[in-house]
Amino acid sequence: MLTDRQQFERRNAIVRILRGGVVRRQSDLAQLLRRDGFEVTQSSVSRDLRELGVLKASGRYLLPPDEISRANGDFGALAQFVRSVRPAGSSLTVIKTSIGAASSVAVALDKAEWPEVVGTISGDDTIFIATLDTRAQRRVIERLNSLFRT
Repeated sequence: MLTDRQQFERRNAIVRILRGGVVRRQSDLAQLLRRDGFEVTQSSVSRDLRELGVLKASGRYLLPPDEISRANGDFGALAQFVRSVRPAGSSLTVIKTSIGAASSVAVALDKAEWPEVVGTISGDDTIFIATLDTRAQRRVIERLNSLFRT
């Protein structure tokens, strides 16, 4: 089991590697991490990428511009990936994103902890947001449209 410090150092190494060049496959990233002395598996790399909010778009991994500000509700960096926001019934909202971006947008939404949101489910280019009722759905859609200017 990794200590928090080891996990922090490994994630910093991932950020450094992704900033330094194009990585197209998790296996390539794992190999680079092993070369730097980290013990990794495909699942640990996958989990780290997800936790860091890394996007995979156009066949390569991309870092979010600012993980800290995104966690604090600054969705500006993710706006370029959101294509549409639409209601589906009275308490479900659907967000369409660029291919591969849904997970990162959903992570940002989850981190924002909006009280109207009961939960999110994301696929490759689609996010479902469940809200308590129609009123909560309207507030979420207004906020999303304001943030993402859809």
